Amino acid sequence: MLIGPKTQAWFDIWSIEHFVAGATLGGAVLYLMRRSLKIDAAGLKKSPVTASYFLAVIGCSYAWESIEHYLETGLLNLAVTTWFHGVEFWGNRVVTDPLLVILGAGLYLKAPRAGPAAFAFSLTWLLVHVLVFPHCMYLQEWLFGAG
Repeated sequence: MLIGPKTQAWFDIWSIEHFVAGATLGGAVLYLMRRSLKIDAAGLKKSPVTASYFLAVIGCSYAWESIEHYLETGLLNLAVTTWFHGVEFWGNRVVTDPLLVILGAGLYLKAPRAGPAAFAFSLTWLLVHVLVFPHCMYLQEWLFGAG
């Protein structure tokens, strides 16, 4: 399934958040690289630096996906497992979510002014989904019906 519940589809409602979070993460990685490597905007255009940027972003993305998998399977507690509402489809976890994070980070490189808006959207999305909705797929079920 291309679009649908996270347990079955390549893309789900959280795909939006992965893209936007990629722009936010891209901004954070770039900030840290600039501070530690002392590079300017022109220095980022050099191939090894750009490759390091995307490797850092994809590394963070896969680290989160690993943590998320263990939370979905009950490593922390039943309430967290219930909120995650099932184990994510492998294609979504391994392919599309990290790809969307990379695309979001690429957007940040092209349009850094989008960073604050991406951060605000991402933070709002997380707060609403974690503090208001009963589980992570509630919005998708409400919009499109149970999968």
